[in-house]
Amino acid sequence: MAPHLAPHGGSLTAPQARAVEYLLPSAPAGVAEARSLVRAELSRWELAHLSDDCLLIVSELVTNVVRHGGSAYTLRLEERGGRLYGEVFDPGEGVPFQRSPGVDALSGRGLQIVAAIADEWGVTPADNGKLVWFAITA
Repeated sequence: MAPHLAPHGGSLTAPQARAVEYLLPSAPAGVAEARSLVRAELSRWELAHLSDDCLLIVSELVTNVVRHGGSAYTLRLEERGGRLYGEVFDPGEGVPFQRSPGVDALSGRGLQIVAAIADEWGVTPADNGKLVWFAITA
């Protein structure tokens, strides 16, 4: 990568972006595989301090895909400029939304957990499906 020129003739190095993408099966075993891949990648990137939060977010998003999305899905992570971005793409038609489950409900809190942990998150329509994304400050 070529350095950016700073004022007065000096140079500034552009922040190095790192990214990885995985295609995973929409099966219960895929949730554990996604967690394992995220843990390994964050360790490689020296971002292990983000592992607990990121693993919880990814677990919730991937579990939603396995329960509601149907076929295979894509998990993408990118570290850029002091932030960790994640995306889960699936071809399902439904759009996830936060629910307000009763105290006795056994499910329905996943996106509440994502919202509580991530700095930002959202759902973006994409060709033939949707992206559920999140960002965490590294």
